[in-house]
Amino acid sequence: MDTPASYPILATRIGKKPLVYLDNAATTQKPARVVECEREFYEKLNSNIHRGAHYLSRLATEEHEKARATVASFLHAASEKEIVFTAGTTAGINLVAQVLALSPLISAGDEILVTTDAHHSNIVPWQMLCQRTGAVLRPIPLTESLEFDMPAYLSMLGNRTRIVAVPYISNALGVINPVPQIIEAAKRNNASTLVLVDGAQSTAHMPVDVQTLGCDFYVFSGHKVYGPTGTGILWGKEELLAQLPPWQGGGEMIKEVSFTGTTYNDLPFKYEAGTPNICGNIVLAEALRYVQEQGLAAIDAHEQMLTHRMFDGLTALGGINILGPKEGRGALLSVVIPGVHHYDLGTLLDQMGIAVRTGHHCCQPLMQYLGITGTTRYSFALYNTADEVDQALACTERALNMLR
Repeated sequence: MDTPASYPILATRIGKKPLVYLDNAATTQKPARVVECEREFYEKLNSNIHRGAHYLSRLATEEHEKARATVASFLHAASEKEIVFTAGTTAGINLVAQVLALSPLISAGDEILVTTDAHHSNIVPWQMLCQRTGAVLRPIPLTESLEFDMPAYLSMLGNRTRIVAVPYISNALGVINPVPQIIEAAKRNNASTLVLVDGAQSTAHMPVDVQTLGCDFYVFSGHKVYGPTGTGILWGKEELLAQLPPWQGGGEMIKEVSFTGTTYNDLPFKYEAGTPNICGNIVLAEALRYVQEQGLAAIDAHEQMLTHRMFDGLTALGGINILGPKEGRGALLSVVIPGVHHYDLGTLLDQMGIAVRTGHHCCQPLMQYLGITGTTRYSFALYNTADEVDQALACTERALNMLR
């Protein structure tokens, strides 16, 4: 497993304290080779793509489309045509929701099922679709242990279910949702039901094979998988993307334009209007190659060790409510501590060099469901160490002694 030394920013010190970065669910840090890839693009390749006949344009185009191939391989997509570059998970979900609103596939009275633990970006776009079409948004409840309630979900599936949108891993709870079973049940109920998987919290931590999953759409953000901000991927089944209307109009997404009409481009360019984030997409591919070289199985095993170590340590401190069970979770823990505000704990930890995330984590409906205002979240990446977990536990104990 790669070490923190490969990440320049992790040499940062907070006052006299070394940085312990445990905010990876918000964004991961970037290894030196990923940072170098961006510098090299602007020094050696910078040019617009696809439409240029000159040398730099040809080089940039070739590298950009190699990046698309890398993403297709990473996700085990059936075709590179199924890979649409976006600005991130939020952009990908909005793209799907908006083109579905323009299509005949959704009509008044249809139902869209989302999880109670969904991120706002997997709620609000569907609410907007409902406002435009008359469809109805229905939240799938959680069990008492804050896991996906499969019996409740099965009872909600019906002849008006058109879309099921679920996070593979909850960004606020860390719970791994039973996505294969969720997809299978949706398709068994109605083969035409569309299933979107939010992979923002899963893609950097576990292998993904979209063909095996059987979903219709899969989205993720580059900045959560050791890549740059402002990058992301929408994967969609080729036959479905070909059927749906385009999203934005402009250059690249067209074949022919006249004042009497326009002919749209083939996939995936139909959904990539204008100049893309050429550099960002190439750098994202480098980040994915880095993850593949590290090995997702090895990454998962390392992060599970860290997560269990933190879980046991927090439990030993006493008086800390860790949301969700110990097993069946990704590389993050959210905690609620009676009598201690999450922001106060996060502030004290920051002063000790421990970077965590506090607040509602863009999951206000979940916080309302739980009757709380927010949590303190510790989240891990491949570069974190057992020593850092121990430092975070010691600093948490010290902070709690000051706050209680």
